[in-house]
Amino acid sequence: MSGHTHESDRSAAFTGLIVGAIALGILLYGIVRWTNARYAKDEVAKPTASALR
Repeated sequence: MSGHTHESDRSAAFTGLIVGAIALGILLYGIVRWTNARYAKDEVAKPTASALR
């Protein structure tokens, strides 16, 4: 059993690392856009200091 040769999984590991990093980047980008859109609606509805004078 110990005579079994193992092929390197380095290529698969780097592919997973790159795909995972891209997926996290897309997820974070989506969360930031969603959050900004949510608070942009609040900023439009909130009166400014000059409008209160």
